[in-house]
Amino acid sequence: MCGIFGAVYGRDPRITPDFITAVSDSLFRLSAARGREAAGLAVHDGYSIGVLKQAGSAASFLGSPRYRRLLDGAIATYAEHRENGQSPALAVTGHTRLVTNGAQSEDDNNQPVIAGGAVGIHNGIVVNHAQLWKKHPHLERSGEVDTEVLLALLRQSLDATNDVARATRETFAQIEGSASVAVFADNLQSLLLATNTGSLFYVANEPTTFFAFASERYILTRLLHARRADALIAGCSVRQLRAGDGLLISLKDLAHHEFTAVGAGRDVHATNGFVPGTTRVQIVDHTPRAKDMRRCTRCILPHTYPLIRFDEQGVCNYCRSHKKITVRGREALERAVAPYRRSDGSPDCIVAFSGGRDSSYGLHYIKTELGMNPVAFTYDWGMVTDLARRNQARVCGKLGVEHIVRSADITTKRRYIRKNIEAWLKRPELGMVTLFTAGDKEFYRHARQLREETGIKLVIFCAGNMIEDTPFKTGLCGIREDDHQMTLTGLSLRNKAAIVRYFLKHYLLNPAYFNESIWDTLYAYWCTFVVKDDFLYLYHYIPWEEETVVSTIRQQYDWEIATDTSTTWRIGDGSAAFYNYIYGTIAGWCEDEVLLSNQIREGQHTRTEALRLAAEFSKPRYPSIREYAQLAGFNCEEALSVINAAPKLF
Repeated sequence: MCGIFGAVYGRDPRITPDFITAVSDSLFRLSAARGREAAGLAVHDGYSIGVLKQAGSAASFLGSPRYRRLLDGAIATYAEHRENGQSPALAVTGHTRLVTNGAQSEDDNNQPVIAGGAVGIHNGIVVNHAQLWKKHPHLERSGEVDTEVLLALLRQSLDATNDVARATRETFAQIEGSASVAVFADNLQSLLLATNTGSLFYVANEPTTFFAFASERYILTRLLHARRADALIAGCSVRQLRAGDGLLISLKDLAHHEFTAVGAGRDVHATNGFVPGTTRVQIVDHTPRAKDMRRCTRCILPHTYPLIRFDEQGVCNYCRSHKKITVRGREALERAVAPYRRSDGSPDCIVAFSGGRDSSYGLHYIKTELGMNPVAFTYDWGMVTDLARRNQARVCGKLGVEHIVRSADITTKRRYIRKNIEAWLKRPELGMVTLFTAGDKEFYRHARQLREETGIKLVIFCAGNMIEDTPFKTGLCGIREDDHQMTLTGLSLRNKAAIVRYFLKHYLLNPAYFNESIWDTLYAYWCTFVVKDDFLYLYHYIPWEEETVVSTIRQQYDWEIATDTSTTWRIGDGSAAFYNYIYGTIAGWCEDEVLLSNQIREGQHTRTEALRLAAEFSKPRYPSIREYAQLAGFNCEEALSVINAAPKLF
């Protein structure tokens, strides 16, 4: 289970900043074995409670500048109060998480948890948390972690009874499962400990100026042994807080009193000064979240988006430079395809067909609106999903269109993906994420080859839709794209050379990229950027309107949507859920937010509606991520841990 721990420091000149830092760091490291998936800190200086948490190991958390700033700031405040003769102690609690309920990528699920003016850490599992939320629908919920309902119930009882012991008993009476907790409340100048399993141990020195607790006796024994030269803790011994008991430690003088937390028994008396007061301290959550990022006041792109700049009105450069999208029109399209039409009903065009929404609608349009006789073509490189295949079958079956599939050596392609992902995880770099999809670029070669094999000269790509333009892929490489009309082959020579320089630099910085996939990657670059492009791009000619596209294929072909997301974009691409998880976790935005921003500029969405959709679309697609990891053959949990612990841009 998780590790919970902490220390309280009173007015003692022997307590130095170095001592506090060393104790905090030691408790984190000693508790790391109990949970390595997230770590967090809560600091109560008597006047405010600061909270910080992040996914990843305790070691990465201790190396975070935010951790140092929060702890050092609290220590400075404590020292100032002590010098001025003020009484508040400094209390520090920490948590190392073994994930049970709620993904660690969402910091609302990590600990310490904030709920209704209470800040708490919890070791154990509340197994009836879903039932408790239903029983108390008035309680506010922000995450999925079971700890939140425990804290919400505790705070509710505390406000109703003004009695710590009674509130604790009422809370433990409602929960099922195991719980050892440490809790601050914004109107309680004390630290509350309680357990129904006995998984809490503590030490206190005789002058009552130092108190520490942890989930295991061994952790505190190691701490005392490591600090045995400090007179401050001489003679301290480790005691267990027995199952069913609670302990309240005053932040004024470190006096601590036990009470019964489960069932009837001993209470904390009001004369001891442990009753909640009326003055509330401020709870400040220092945990960075994507929802708090600065965003363009016109679209929804955040400040972490590559190469973005905001003017004095808060409008980004992408909005300022946006030009209304124009298409060549139906007449121009008719003229473009006229030389290839065949009147005998034989195939007259090849249509690249992924099974996604754009190509599904495109195939429909070419067959039913243009009246042509297409052959659908799919290149399966190993990451075409079963959902995409089913949609391909639906559309081709109803339209009566021949479907030609060219398959790669899928085992080899997936091995290349795995090796590049494992290399990337050694040194995460956002611009290198596109390497994961290098293997699909061979579809250009197969399209050209199929043209020769069939004698059908016209190849149509259902692409070219500028609303789906994704300049961030080169932007993350530090490259500002020249206009290329949504054709990769249309990138300028300057851009293509810059891509080569960027990738060469990061190959040298991370030699793990020099694996057997390198020739496949180089060939993908050749197929994409070097060989002449003479394909027809459908959405250069007809307008792309999401509602029309999606409603047509849903209604006429029963086109299937994904079960783990409400977006319809990229759901046939097995890699999309994974790379969007990376972008969302590290940079705070996903691919859909770029699309939504373009739709705002085109008048297809209001900013308010786009923000709502972005919050929905950006949710991690864990089933698809795990399926992708299984197909590619890498360890999903290890990968997520690295991604979660990577430095954030926000």
